[in-house]
Amino acid sequence: MQHFNPTRRRVLGLLAAAGFALSALSASALAAGSDTLNIGYQKYGTLVLLKAQGTLEKRLAPLGVKVKWAEFPGGPQLLEALNVGSVDLGTTGETPPIFAQAAGADLLYLANEPAAPEGEAIVVGKDSPIRSVKDLKGKRVALNKGSNVHYLLVRALEKAGLKYEDITPVFLNPADGRAAFQQGSVDAWVIWDPFLAAAEKQLNARQLADGKGIVNNTQFYLARKPYVASNPRVIKVVLEELQRLDAWGKSHIPEVAAELSSQINLDKDIVQVAAKRSGYGVKLLDGKVVAEQQRIADTFFKLKLIPKPLVVKDIVWDGK
Repeated sequence: MQHFNPTRRRVLGLLAAAGFALSALSASALAAGSDTLNIGYQKYGTLVLLKAQGTLEKRLAPLGVKVKWAEFPGGPQLLEALNVGSVDLGTTGETPPIFAQAAGADLLYLANEPAAPEGEAIVVGKDSPIRSVKDLKGKRVALNKGSNVHYLLVRALEKAGLKYEDITPVFLNPADGRAAFQQGSVDAWVIWDPFLAAAEKQLNARQLADGKGIVNNTQFYLARKPYVASNPRVIKVVLEELQRLDAWGKSHIPEVAAELSSQINLDKDIVQVAAKRSGYGVKLLDGKVVAEQQRIADTFFKLKLIPKPLVVKDIVWDGK
């Protein structure tokens, strides 16, 4: 069994509090060996389209590589599965990789989608007396700890002249967050698409603020460093397929919505709202994107949500 120093143990405790759990897929995935690419995906996004189309399997078959897919409720859970080796590659928002790097996960940033700041927001009930982010002082705010919206909340509070300590965070995964929001046991909810679009359409949730002018809400593709080192050709094929899909999706929003709707069991109208707010165009990380991730890491270190400074550029893939 691997042993952790106290600092790393404490970060893993934070990750566990964020909903991280050792994946039950671990044994079977590891047993599959290097001839299988294990991909972790979330309820929405380009990876869902890739899974539905089956083109990646066709591209990788001549290389003798099979593909296995596993769905996760959020980025923190997906990266913990990656950390223990049950997933080789997956996608998350901005914040989960920061927590994972702090926990010592052996991962690499592969690529990112363009910023999609409208794809996440702080919402309240339609009849809530809360009219602005400033009104959140002393209130209970639901969010998935360690997810992309964690950073949105921190920055939105800062912009409104509040501190993180001025609110009471209630850490819940998206399903439980929606239930708490709907029942009124929290005053606000910070959430991302398509859960955001569903809350707006189905619950008449009202936005206090989205990411515009506050955060980028960048989506990242990440992988286990040992897998990348051993399978660079596989990684390049995956990115080529993602780029192909994004190039098509950017100009075919209704078709994207229809395809995703059938895959994730949400009404097409809801998914189309989310699809319009998404970023399209997978590319390798540039200096600007790395600098913004570094800013997030520095922010969480100052808030003592991670126990040590991080150097994000140390885990960025060079594309070779």
